[in-house]
Amino acid sequence: MKFIQILTLLLVSHLLFAQKIELEILGSGGPEIDSRASTSYLLWVDNKAKLIVDMGSGSMLRFEQENAKLETLEAVVLTHLHIDHSVDLPAYVKAGYFSKRRQSLDIIAPFGNEAFPSIEEFLTGLFGEDGIYRYMNDVLSPNSDSFEIIPVEIDSPNIITRKYPSFSLQLINTHHGIVPALALAILIDGKKIVISGDSNDKEKHLERLAKDADLFIAHHAVPEHTNKFAKNLHMIPSIIADIAQKSHVKKVILTHRMRRTLTKEQESLTVIRKVYKGVVLFGEDRMRVRLK
Repeated sequence: MKFIQILTLLLVSHLLFAQKIELEILGSGGPEIDSRASTSYLLWVDNKAKLIVDMGSGSMLRFEQENAKLETLEAVVLTHLHIDHSVDLPAYVKAGYFSKRRQSLDIIAPFGNEAFPSIEEFLTGLFGEDGIYRYMNDVLSPNSDSFEIIPVEIDSPNIITRKYPSFSLQLINTHHGIVPALALAILIDGKKIVISGDSNDKEKHLERLAKDADLFIAHHAVPEHTNKFAKNLHMIPSIIADIAQKSHVKKVILTHRMRRTLTKEQESLTVIRKVYKGVVLFGEDRMRVRLK
């Protein structure tokens, strides 16, 4: 009897103090004008915004519509520096002047090359003394009138781990044509969320990263039958299915939806379900998935 009472007490305590964990799709679209916000995701922990992944156009509007606060963010990840994944960043930074946030904020992104800047070059190009928004150059300094943004570069074929108060990140570079890119896993309270970013998974990094994931956010930007150029940039549905099946993913959400895939989504779903038997959903703006 005493054992049952102790067990009951432990279970009640767990229910009382367990975190509420949700992943929200702020933007489910790509670079087109199609009524969707461009790519962006938000991690919620106990109804507080903790992590933004990508800041495509419309991201900040969706962030505002959800009554999210800059003050509670612990990090930002930009999977790559294409416009539809990064263009709203200056708007968020400007909004910082009108918030109570004073703590610095990491901006995590891939390395640079001859075609794309590193994250340090990107932020300096925006906010440096000779930058586009040079009137805001103090944001690159600890003496900022609002909060300092700190560039964090990821350049590794192996998984890099970074820890924050509410979660840990696993980050790895991926293949996206000539574009430096990365994918990530969010580890929190025994749950694992993987976001593919834009990649064709040529180097098979996603399969490793997604192992036993509770949720796999897969970018579905191209249909199964597409041209060689598109396949060099993005995963086709059969590759998404293969990753999800081999990695024992519990749930897949297809997002980064574009006109070239919207008319072929049932075809894509048929291709995926031939291989992967788990749950598959199509992402929408402001769609939330509760994990705990």
